[in-house]
Amino acid sequence: MQLITNWFKRTFSDPQVMLLTVLLVLGFVIVVFMGHMLAPVLASLVIAYLLEGLVALLERRHAPRLLAVTVVIVLFMIFVTLVMFGLLPLLSQQATQLVQQLPNMIAEGQQLLMALPERYPEIFSQQQANDLMAVIRGEIASFGQQVLSVSLASVTGLLTVLVYLVLMPLLVLFFLKDKGRIIGWFTRFLPHDRAFVNRIWADVDRQIANYVRGKFWEIMIVWAVSFATFSVLGLQYAMLLAVVVGLSVIIPYIGATVVTFPVLLVGWFQWGWGSDFVTLTIAYLVIQALDGNVLVPLLFSEVVNLHPVAIIVAILVFGGLWGFWGVFFAIPLATLVNAVLGAWPDQAEQDVELITPKDA
Repeated sequence: MQLITNWFKRTFSDPQVMLLTVLLVLGFVIVVFMGHMLAPVLASLVIAYLLEGLVALLERRHAPRLLAVTVVIVLFMIFVTLVMFGLLPLLSQQATQLVQQLPNMIAEGQQLLMALPERYPEIFSQQQANDLMAVIRGEIASFGQQVLSVSLASVTGLLTVLVYLVLMPLLVLFFLKDKGRIIGWFTRFLPHDRAFVNRIWADVDRQIANYVRGKFWEIMIVWAVSFATFSVLGLQYAMLLAVVVGLSVIIPYIGATVVTFPVLLVGWFQWGWGSDFVTLTIAYLVIQALDGNVLVPLLFSEVVNLHPVAIIVAILVFGGLWGFWGVFFAIPLATLVNAVLGAWPDQAEQDVELITPKDA
């Protein structure tokens, strides 16, 4: 108990460490308890943070900040427009076609499942096949109910999307244009002696910026390569599956494993156990291998390497707290935690060094 008390006094006796703790707790409380109300503001803040890299790039090329912000906002709106009116309708069309084909796929899968007891009687019994089919039917019925509930709530979701489309571009514009004023107003309430907090933020900012920028390019490259591969092979729903494969890199390890099943299942239902299916499997595994062994080390060479256990724990914890956004920012948030934990012992050692000469 005395050891814990001494550590607590030594660590939190420093005002700068206390300031960092208060800021972290305050940010956590705001996101957890006010995240739904402030969702447009938080999402706009994240987007503005991501776009700030392009603004800074233009400023380094001697462009005025207002001009740089205007150019970046216009490019961002063009990108959003292309996604909404170019990509989303195609994805919706392919998703609709896939849903319409599900009954045929289920029937074919049922035939294959029912043939297993005849082919492998020593492994599968007829009762096991029937039980498995009952479970699959139950899961399909549950999925259908979820789809129906989503469709019934589509009007509310559409209104929410319209509000976001109006509010978020304005918020992003103001966050970028008035960045200096907003930061200046916020820092007015902070102590002048905050070198420790600034050092932590500088490290975290560099790591998060490198991670998000690298993750964006990883998504785009994996998406493009997957779409080109699926199109050449003649795989159905090529764009839909390519987008899913590209977005799967957001969740390290888990995403690539989960997305393998729909890709191979669509290929199997389209070609069966033929050579085309084997080619698809090999090509998909090559894409995943190149992504993990070539693309990731190339794009994330400057990012702090976290242990796979830490990454999985971060995905589970932050995903459970904040859903999709928690999963998306699990690695940056884990980087923040890692930077804070790594800096605190250094600060404590500095305090001991300052105290020791006086005691001597």
